[in-house]
Amino acid sequence: MANFYKNAFYAPTTTAVTSVYTAPSNARAIIQNIQATSSGGTKILQASITDSSTTSTTLIAYASITGPTICNIAKGPIILEESDVLKMECNTTDAITATISILEISREDQNG
Repeated sequence: MANFYKNAFYAPTTTAVTSVYTAPSNARAIIQNIQATSSGGTKILQASITDSSTTSTTLIAYASITGPTICNIAKGPIILEESDVLKMECNTTDAITATISILEISREDQNG
């Protein structure tokens, strides 16, 4: 087993739902936080998880952000099982980004 720390980034180019991170098929992942940064205006940011074993999607975070501000929309660790997908959407593409901090727990080593 190996642990890998990773980041994923969200800088929307569309207001549609966007896949931001997919857990590898040989690993589980823990999302530690979803830090959203708005440089101005009001945004509605949502995060959801698609469970690959059931193909169902569940809303896990919703934030109305008035900027400029930085906030963590994940209020605790979020566990992704193999092939689960973190998705995000925002009502605007202007002046909003997010950084997602992830710990992957793989059944293989980095070279394998």
